Amino acid sequence: MHIDSARELKQQLREAVPAEALAVRARQPGTAAVGISVLGSRADGTPRYGVAVRYAGPEGEPLLQRARELAATSAGPEVDVRHVGLVRALTAPAEDRTWTPGALQQRVRPLHPGLSVAHRDVTAGTLGAFVTVAGLEGVFALSNNHVLADSDRAALQDAVLQPGPADGGDTDDRVGALARAVPLRDGGRVDAALALLAGVSGPADPAIDLRYPVGRLTGWAEPDDEVAVEKVGRTTGRTRGRISAIELDGVTVQFPVGPVAFDGQIEVTGSGGSFSEGGDSGSLVYRPDTREAVGLLFAGSETGGEDGTGLTFCNPIGLVLEALGATLVV
Repeated sequence: MHIDSARELKQQLREAVPAEALAVRARQPGTAAVGISVLGSRADGTPRYGVAVRYAGPEGEPLLQRARELAATSAGPEVDVRHVGLVRALTAPAEDRTWTPGALQQRVRPLHPGLSVAHRDVTAGTLGAFVTVAGLEGVFALSNNHVLADSDRAALQDAVLQPGPADGGDTDDRVGALARAVPLRDGGRVDAALALLAGVSGPADPAIDLRYPVGRLTGWAEPDDEVAVEKVGRTTGRTRGRISAIELDGVTVQFPVGPVAFDGQIEVTGSGGSFSEGGDSGSLVYRPDTREAVGLLFAGSETGGEDGTGLTFCNPIGLVLEALGATLVV
């Protein structure tokens, strides 16, 4: 299926979900997400697309019914339907600190991507990347709002710690302060925030290490194919997967402050297991072949992936950078 045809079917499915069903988001956990499924390539090498349907809970039932009707038509083979269960923001569980040992949870200097980091009142997430902001001095750490800004509950200049509190971080581990966050309460398309790093003068400062497992980034790109991706995160370290859906609308994520729906998201399916777990939020997802960033990891589902593992959801990195007025340091 051509991507334009997939977009038309996606819009048909979105219109099939009544407004009263969408209102359920405010009362009960669930999701009714529809996007573009990336189904591999044709014999000539061009991408093949379909419609991705991800559902759970009461709000997903109307979407599921319409998807089943669509699957019964000639478009059936192009409809990829998966039950995903609850989709949660991936900070580390406060009650369990024993399942996340490893170097990424330690106090590490110089700072580098993948390390445990968090607002002083959050358990732990991941430092995804370093960025600069036009008109402002210094270097900033990029992660999620729910990692650095405590899901809209923090104030600017609040302390950001490395490692995060769940990994033993305290006031002596302060590496910066909350400088900017995209509000979750308004809904939207990204879960992102920045912390200004204390004492870091610029991208060449030895207090930061720009290397990922593949080396330094070369830039960023919009994903449009079933490309291989990887990330390095606080909990699961370096993992690999593939982009399985793009332009995914209606991804409802459960945050400590309540559910928030996101449009235009990227879905990643892990290779040989889960791509992410709690504490990996804020990881940068990138292409290891080109070293281009594609997304900012922020949530995961209970099911829907290979071997019963969950799916991972990412904000497109272009939207993240635009919302924050930031530029990746490469």
